[in-house]
Amino acid sequence: MRFTPQYEGLEQLYEQYKDRGFVVLGFPCNQFKNQEPGSNEEIQEFCQVNYGVTFPIFAKIDVNGKDTHPLFDLLKDKARGLGGTKAVKWNFTKFLVDKSGQVVKRFAPSTSPESCVEDIEKLL
Repeated sequence: MRFTPQYEGLEQLYEQYKDRGFVVLGFPCNQFKNQEPGSNEEIQEFCQVNYGVTFPIFAKIDVNGKDTHPLFDLLKDKARGLGGTKAVKWNFTKFLVDKSGQVVKRFAPSTSPESCVEDIEKLL
């Protein structure tokens, strides 16, 4: 739960830049120590009630392993993690994608949403 408060910062980014075409997309994943055990509806409600999230939260997916969602296969291939690893190490790994769909950058779970502002502004 240590990264869960990032929902608030992600919502702030969304609110600040959505009129310029920026969108935050949330993809819950329960592959990391059972961090997202709830149903899709429960997760969405939790995000809205506790953090005021208005950006899209999608259904739970796998980001690693044999059932990896194709979107995350692409994201991980185009923006590798530390040491060139493809695997997503934890929830709140963030990927920045430009308007044409090109994967620009990957941010560690510990990177605060506020720390992404400079990179976001370069793309807008």
